[in-house]
Amino acid sequence: MQKPQLFGADYSVYVRAVRLALMEKGVDYGLTPVDVFAPGGPPSSHLVRHPFGRIPAFEHGDFALYETGAITRYVDEAFAGPALQPKDARRRARMNQMIGIADSYVYPILVWGIYVEQASKPSSGRETDAAKLAASLAKAPVCLKAVTDLMGDGPWLCGNELTLADLHLAPMMDYFMKALAAVELMADFPALMEWWEQISARPAMRATIPTS
Repeated sequence: MQKPQLFGADYSVYVRAVRLALMEKGVDYGLTPVDVFAPGGPPSSHLVRHPFGRIPAFEHGDFALYETGAITRYVDEAFAGPALQPKDARRRARMNQMIGIADSYVYPILVWGIYVEQASKPSSGRETDAAKLAASLAKAPVCLKAVTDLMGDGPWLCGNELTLADLHLAPMMDYFMKALAAVELMADFPALMEWWEQISARPAMRATIPTS
């Protein structure tokens, strides 16, 4: 069957999560760049794939899909390779909970609230929103503690096996770890820091470092 095609930008944490899932499964794929911030908005061809104009979008033969969680679960279930979802119902529920936490809290607070305001904006000459940064710094320990508390004994987020939760959170943490505040904040969460050192060293993470 035709190799799957992924549409999006390599800087996107959600595009990277799908790329990580594909690589961990050993699946060859194509990546078609899509600039959703282009003048005039996303290309009309992309709106056919994703009516909301977001990334990523995904095609596998005649099967089209969008929304990161749906894509990564499909990748895990449609292709051979190591399972990325626990068979046990409780561990699978925990995985889904971790993914939900990443989307609802980690992404807006650690990425947009801290990385963008403390690292990305200054590096590009834009002005930091001090109030947004301060609010995010205050909320960050809650995010980090929630993830740490749910990890249990690790070493991965849901136990002894790498899952989609690890691959979903890792791209977000990669941006967060570039902010000055990350070192001090992570010092209080050694188990999470150990997880980060382990996941960041995986070949798939190294192969998907954003170039843009």
